[in-house]
Amino acid sequence: MTNGHRITIEQSTEHVRVIHDDEVLAESSRPLILRETGCPARYYIPEGDVRMDLLTLSENHTYCPFKGTASYWSLPDAPDLVWAYPDPKAEVAEIKGHLCFYDTEVVGD
Repeated sequence: MTNGHRITIEQSTEHVRVIHDDEVLAESSRPLILRETGCPARYYIPEGDVRMDLLTLSENHTYCPFKGTASYWSLPDAPDLVWAYPDPKAEVAEIKGHLCFYDTEVVGD
């Protein structure tokens, strides 16, 4: 990346779960871990492991010069809880088809 900014993505075998108000929103044993300069490590969960039926697409979008344009999904009481990059930049193409939550729990198997 540029100006000392770095992003690394690796396949993880950690078991992760996302729970909101006692409802499991996502659970996966195949997340990606994205590490970015100045940011906490984030788990990107394959869309097939996310309860998309519980989420509503938001009108909100943000732009990251390193990853591209993010789309967001919400719950009725949690706006923009989830994000993804539907068309990520080539340098982070692996995150396409994966969603990220603000709070992800690592579960011991």
